[in-house]
Amino acid sequence: MRFMVIVKASDESEAGVLPTEQLLTEMGKFNEELVSAGVMLAGDGLHPSSKGARVSFTDGKPAVLDGPFAETKELVAGYWIWQCDSLADAIEWAKRVPQDGGPGELEIRQVFEAEDFGDEFTPALREQEERLRAQTAAR
Repeated sequence: MRFMVIVKASDESEAGVLPTEQLLTEMGKFNEELVSAGVMLAGDGLHPSSKGARVSFTDGKPAVLDGPFAETKELVAGYWIWQCDSLADAIEWAKRVPQDGGPGELEIRQVFEAEDFGDEFTPALREQEERLRAQTAAR
């Protein structure tokens, strides 16, 4: 099973405060453990929402809102994609994420797989998905 582990933003991350060398070192070590265990598939930190935008749709028409965005607790500061045997396994890994002592929160969400969509995900759609994944991996 694949899981997205969402690192929630904090006042500090939204202010553009960068992690300390110590935290970066600890996070690098943790990421090495994840990779060695075959858990980590991807992961990155994100710039503050002040450097981003939102595109919303009303009646099929896009509207763009430039950051920053108000609700820090609802924002994402980074993510991982993990391959784990279960949600419980992902939770155990998440409990080990290095922290800097301030408040922090992770959200863990299972990623949909092709079989989760049932018959609606036709053979043609499955073939398209596999082709796109192969093209992405080749880049």
